[in-house]
Amino acid sequence: METRIIDGKKIAQEMSTSLRIQIEDFVQKNKFVPKLAVIIVGEDPASLFYVKMIGKACEKVSIAFEKYNLPESTSEKELLELINQLNRNDNVSGIIVQVPLPSHIDQKKIQEAVNPSKDVDCFNPINMGRLALGEPVFLPCTPLAVYELIKKEDIQVQGKHTVVVGRSNIVGKPMTLILLLKGKYANATLTICHSRTKDLGYYTRQADILIVAVGIPKIIKKDMIKEGAIIIDVGTNEVEGRLVGDVDYEGVLSKTSIITPVPGGVGPITNVMLMQNTFMAAKKLLDAKR
Repeated sequence: METRIIDGKKIAQEMSTSLRIQIEDFVQKNKFVPKLAVIIVGEDPASLFYVKMIGKACEKVSIAFEKYNLPESTSEKELLELINQLNRNDNVSGIIVQVPLPSHIDQKKIQEAVNPSKDVDCFNPINMGRLALGEPVFLPCTPLAVYELIKKEDIQVQGKHTVVVGRSNIVGKPMTLILLLKGKYANATLTICHSRTKDLGYYTRQADILIVAVGIPKIIKKDMIKEGAIIIDVGTNEVEGRLVGDVDYEGVLSKTSIITPVPGGVGPITNVMLMQNTFMAAKKLLDAKR
């Protein structure tokens, strides 16, 4: 059996090119440029790097990018005031508040403050609630990247046993909700596992499709998957100076039918999904102004 290795970079490039064409056409017709505002509090290196990548992604697809780099001493009140300003600014399509935030700021309160119609990261509880009801406006970027990858690779989910390992609000929970939506690439039959699951391998060996987002390097070994399984690895962990996934890629490779590498799998698609959500928000914002 020959394993199909999914090239996330290629998928991301194709989607980015298509999105740029759509956005440039939209700007020309409407004289309105989608804009993403990103707020970062403090100097966390990983956050700074991620925000830099967002800026590059915006440039690739012709979305305006505005960064607010606030000192770590910024008060919760000051941050809320900035968010409210951006909420009211009709030229700002999407807003991201980069996490983690300093300990003196209530992250939940901040996420609730972002206008749901500009919440392109889908952290506002209203948007998560809409997803849970099967009526989403925005989908969280990382699970949406997995969903788009499933569609692009024509992976049939209906009728297959899908196991999701991970229960975070960023990936695991919304991933299960997306796969439960009614649609060609959803209608999944699901099992949800996590880091506290006893005998994790018992469940993962039953998976036709295994999606792993638990944040533990190489937790999934060869003896924990069935022959011919489809593996989507969302994990990104730094081990001895290199990025590795939650799946022992080299170990499981020969046993899988389809697999995503780390890096180069789901990751590159995630930022394109953020751009897609920002463009969608811009279109909704323009419709509301008319």
